[in-house]
Amino acid sequence: QVQLVESGGGLVQAGGSLRLSCAASGSIFRLSMAWYRQAPGKQRELVAVSDSGGSTIVAGSVKGRFTISRDGAKNTVYLQMNSLKPEDTAVYFCYSRVGSDDYWGQGTQVTVSS
Repeated sequence: QVQLVESGGGLVQAGGSLRLSCAASGSIFRLSMAWYRQAPGKQRELVAVSDSGGSTIVAGSVKGRFTISRDGAKNTVYLQMNSLKPEDTAVYFCYSRVGSDDYWGQGTQVTVSS
């Protein structure tokens, strides 16, 4: 079982930056980790993925602005968000899959004011 705890959300003006953290209860060395977000009235969408081999993928809507990274020593995954836009407002969730089991964090709210 994996527990994921997000932190770092908050209120920021458009153009600003935030860094989200996702702390896992165990080693993330062999795990792919991802960030999703869900805006009010919308479906949850994939934002970025960091796989166990070090490769990363970010969604087209945030490419060039968001970066996913990981610190294996701290069992933590980060999402650096720059040049934030009001449309980035959402609850951001950390996600991982172990075998056939899905694990989600509780989410952290990001609000971008115009």
